[in-house]
Amino acid sequence: MRKILFMSAAILALTACTQKKENAKKEDTLQKKVESYAVVEVKSPLYDALSDNDKKIIDLFRQAGEIMDGLFWKQTFGDKAEMEALTDEYAKAYAMINYGPWDHLDNNAPFIEGYGEKPLGCQYYPQDMTMEEWNAFEDPDKLNLYTVIRRDENGNLKTVWYRDEYKEELEKVCALLEEAAALTTNEGMRTYLTERVKAFRTDDYLASDMAWMDMKDCNMDLVIGPIENYDDHLFEAKAAYECFILLKDEKLSENLAKYVSLLPVLQQKLPCPAEYKTFVPGTSSDLNVYDAIYYAGDCNAGSKTIAINLPNDERVHAAKGARRLQLYNSMMAKFDKIMKPIGDVLMAPEQLQYLSPDAFFWNVTFHEVAHGLGVKQTINGKGTVDEAMGSEKTTWEEAKADILGLFMVSELIDMGEITDITKEESVATFIAGIVRSVRFGHASSHGKANMMCYNFMEEHGAFSRNADGKYVVDFDKAAEAINAWAALILETQATGNFEFAQKYSAEHANISEGLAADVEKVNNAGIPRDIVFEWGW
Repeated sequence: MRKILFMSAAILALTACTQKKENAKKEDTLQKKVESYAVVEVKSPLYDALSDNDKKIIDLFRQAGEIMDGLFWKQTFGDKAEMEALTDEYAKAYAMINYGPWDHLDNNAPFIEGYGEKPLGCQYYPQDMTMEEWNAFEDPDKLNLYTVIRRDENGNLKTVWYRDEYKEELEKVCALLEEAAALTTNEGMRTYLTERVKAFRTDDYLASDMAWMDMKDCNMDLVIGPIENYDDHLFEAKAAYECFILLKDEKLSENLAKYVSLLPVLQQKLPCPAEYKTFVPGTSSDLNVYDAIYYAGDCNAGSKTIAINLPNDERVHAAKGARRLQLYNSMMAKFDKIMKPIGDVLMAPEQLQYLSPDAFFWNVTFHEVAHGLGVKQTINGKGTVDEAMGSEKTTWEEAKADILGLFMVSELIDMGEITDITKEESVATFIAGIVRSVRFGHASSHGKANMMCYNFMEEHGAFSRNADGKYVVDFDKAAEAINAWAALILETQATGNFEFAQKYSAEHANISEGLAADVEKVNNAGIPRDIVFEWGW
């Protein structure tokens, strides 16, 4: 009997020891995940130069942003308190970065026990909703950006507008924005804030988007509300809450102003048949540079946004164009902590000279501009490009912006409009930038777009690897690949060829063995995957 008891105790001890080792391994893994984000203190000399009144307005914006942050937690995960109650410090820290237990940079893989795969529809739809139910559910607002799907008292599906689902929080936001509107001395900002309050209460954002387009002479900016639909992986139909607080860099912005007038010229230079570029970009668009001093919600989850192209409403595009906001301090932080170190690991020594923070700035800037080029309506009666492209729309739109941005930078260099970088710097920095972006994973539309671009460029000889496995860019072949990839994307969108788009992305939005090995090299070098903010102001 004692022998049996002794063996049982030994087994228990062994089990406990094994469990302890497994827990230590998991903790080590989570610690590495947390440390894969470089901590960046966010501050700006532009904030120090603000008046006391402006600082009061900024604080009101921050309070509104915190509410947006809480709303995004509700949309993407549920109860934030579940994650705040975690006792493992690294699990909790990583959950705060990812707004839940799913890793944004690992294709939304769960990293906390007890949580399965991330629901494709997050919390925008009932978790138990079947496709049969959805298809039988007849409601014209079921795919509206600003509705959630819930169940009524009989268990049937129903739509609920954001203004009702999140009424308590939105009323607090409205009160804060009304207070800020009363304080501001900038007429454009006051109009925008007033219209944004109406939008929160009606779920009609057109007037506030128009007012935001007209707000061109303010030293600060606020992007707030339900905006992007990337978080909804089920139908890409629901807008997620977010908030940016930005301070305008007047000097850098002035340098960019001239490029807006060149958009129609650049549109006509696109490497595709004339019928694929009939849309005339609005020239009331503006292109400005900001320091970001606060992120909240969707834009703060996982990888951090470094440029903004809004509004998304095509009615605004047709009437006024769009605003492109380059977040300079965030952009330079990513170049210094991620892009340059990646280049040092992967690029051939003789080509390291082409890695340039200025080229990174121009490439990102014109990625955002490129969203306004191409066509918005299909040429064969399939409706808008978004309607025709369905679940592929965002992936192919991001692919278009990637390659047309690079195309436009090259054209502007040839035209003598961009003089501080060379085409070689633009192309080499772009290719290093794809590797940076691929590390975000392939679950997102941006990730799929990045991988399609990388594979196309490699297959067409834009770059190869030397005997040491280092990247060598062939700049002549790169120019040909840029034109060919741009042409294929523009044709696919203009003809609304969803079937081709779906098949192509399934076959090409993947990580090859060579790229996987390159990413492993970068990871082993301890290079951060992205940044996480500490608010220094």
